[in-house]
Amino acid sequence: MILRNVLLGVLALALMSFGWPKSIQKKVHKEIEKTFNLEAFNLKNISLSQDIIGELPATFNEDNFFKIESNSVLTGYAYLSKAPSKTAQFDYLVLLDKDLIVVKTKVLVYREEYGGEIGSSRWLKQFTGKQGGDQLDYGDNIMAISGATISVRSMTNAMNNLLKSLKIIQSKSLL
Repeated sequence: MILRNVLLGVLALALMSFGWPKSIQKKVHKEIEKTFNLEAFNLKNISLSQDIIGELPATFNEDNFFKIESNSVLTGYAYLSKAPSKTAQFDYLVLLDKDLIVVKTKVLVYREEYGGEIGSSRWLKQFTGKQGGDQLDYGDNIMAISGATISVRSMTNAMNNLLKSLKIIQSKSLL
């Protein structure tokens, strides 16, 4: 019990080391625990040079791309970002395995009255298994959602940008 409390304390410190609100940090922690079946893990910021960041279509900064390590062993990666909806933005999380293949996508906070259906696990499963170089097309291999067209297109574009960025990162052997 004492060891578990110490591990939770270390984890809490690791989560507080990035600049997202605590409510988002808790959701990220929960998704990582559930997806990778981990009780204790560390998030380590991945820093990319400004030159590389300038080449990437997705947004990368010091507090949105992390290695997930358990017992000092790489388990996977976490990417957090925002995408535009009709009048606001929504926060989303992409969890990747060690080979940078998407294992889970989650809309963490959706701030619109309409379009929240993009947060359904059924719709988000379309991204599972995708990797750098894959192309996502609204209405083709990504299902439309009535009343959520803007958010669906936005999430599809965000995922395309991430996948293109991951391909560049892999091609330059940066991870």
